[in-house]
Amino acid sequence: MTPQRITMITLAVADLERSRKFYAKLGWEEAEGGNDAIAFYKIAGQFFALYSKDALIADLGMPIHERSTGTITMATNYNSPKDVDHAFANAIKAGAIVITKPKEVFWGGYSGNFADPDGHLWEVAHNPFWTLDDAGQIIGNA
Repeated sequence: MTPQRITMITLAVADLERSRKFYAKLGWEEAEGGNDAIAFYKIAGQFFALYSKDALIADLGMPIHERSTGTITMATNYNSPKDVDHAFANAIKAGAIVITKPKEVFWGGYSGNFADPDGHLWEVAHNPFWTLDDAGQIIGNA
């Protein structure tokens, strides 16, 4: 077993259809297997899922405290600050909430942050210390 891996990231969402529409506006394509409680998106050997909060509560058999949502930040990296600006503008146009506008940051890169309709935090960034392949996957340090 490889312990250092993630096979699926699932976000609990209040309104699955609203979230499906938001992620579609970002250009995400839904994979097969979803239903009225969950939507799946295939990402580089993994899955990303949007799961109805009510369905998750039923699965867990316990309530979800409100502060348990949005306490992590997911990130997508790009090859240039210009690409970051474009991704950020697309997210805002899709209905994202501005957290921080893209700018040069203390660690030497360029990044901005937004929240999806449920408050899940996303970072769009250019890290000059990483090399990305044509699919946007990290292939090594520069």
